[in-house]
Amino acid sequence: MDIITNVTMKGEDYVLEITTHSAEATKEIGFKLGRLLKPGDIVCLEGNLGVGKTVFVQGIALGLDVEDYVTSPTFNIIHEYNGRIPMYHMDVYRLNSVGEMEDLGYDEYFYGKGVVVIEWAEKIQQIIPEERLWIKGETIGESTRRFVFKPSGERYKTLIEELKIR
Repeated sequence: MDIITNVTMKGEDYVLEITTHSAEATKEIGFKLGRLLKPGDIVCLEGNLGVGKTVFVQGIALGLDVEDYVTSPTFNIIHEYNGRIPMYHMDVYRLNSVGEMEDLGYDEYFYGKGVVVIEWAEKIQQIIPEERLWIKGETIGESTRRFVFKPSGERYKTLIEELKIR
């Protein structure tokens, strides 16, 4: 089996843990999530280099019907993609301060009509809206990854419920 799913309840909150055993499976989880996303959704990705954040985002893009090849926007910080919903892919790894996000007009993206996906989101956590989906990736083995989904807000709890059914 390539994908293992586990839901953990913590009080009224819960987290969804998904373990993948290949890059293709990681992309598949991203695809399933992308199919469920709506305008205004914010997906935050956290994890070390090589954990599969960009592969996950490529799956989200496929789920949003983005036809362009998705790469990490490390040097541009933001890439915009057109699909059934616009996707704003941010990679904030190279930012030195949250103030640099203000120069980019981040609020237009966060409160716009597209889906925002942020790699290295922990670097700008204080400016990301409270309601969001936070996903932490962990390397378990050579090709095994665990993704822990933590929803904040009713929209994202519903999203996790829908994702775990798929």
